[in-house]
Amino acid sequence: MIPLDHYLIVSAILFAIGTAGVFLRKNLITILLSIEIMLNAVNLTFVAFGRSLGTVDGQIITFFVMTVAAAEAAVGLAIIIALYRHRESLNPDTFSSLKW
Repeated sequence: MIPLDHYLIVSAILFAIGTAGVFLRKNLITILLSIEIMLNAVNLTFVAFGRSLGTVDGQIITFFVMTVAAAEAAVGLAIIIALYRHRESLNPDTFSSLKW
């Protein structure tokens, strides 16, 4: 059986990769994918703790988080497509003002 520490280390590495992607990338789609990687790192932590405690609570929470993440990805992608159609760019620096 794999110890809890290994799951937490992998989760921390995934979260760090996602954080680096959010701060270093200049493409809105890449930033959205980096946020999804961070969310999956948190899901891995929930499942790992649920497994170590011997309950299915972590898996249930992960199921609901994945459902919300799918809706968030769909809405986020729709917003990104609308922004691209308006400004014809996916660089977040071009969206500094709140007006069209």
